[in-house]
Amino acid sequence: MLAHLLRERDWVADVSVGGVVGRWREVVGDQVADHCEPETFEDKVLVVRADSTAWATQVQLLAPRLLERLAQEVGEGVVETVTVLGPAGPSFRRGKRAVRGRGPRDTWG
Repeated sequence: MLAHLLRERDWVADVSVGGVVGRWREVVGDQVADHCEPETFEDKVLVVRADSTAWATQVQLLAPRLLERLAQEVGEGVVETVTVLGPAGPSFRRGKRAVRGRGPRDTWG
């Protein structure tokens, strides 16, 4: 009954990736899981956020191996792209009427 509903609604891939997200540490290993976590999965794109720019670069370099591992876990073609984001930093924008340009880093003149 549940399998029929999943196929009927085309949720099989989403549920499969959800299972991988639940087992993220097991799938990618302890070292990578300590520094990055999956954020979203939509349209065959898995978005992963790293806790530093160094780890974002490292995971980006590991993306082909990560895609291979995901293909083993959830099936070929379910996840086609891994997008790696760095840490979300503070914004320097202040309010609706912000001036374009370098902002607070511009100290010349």
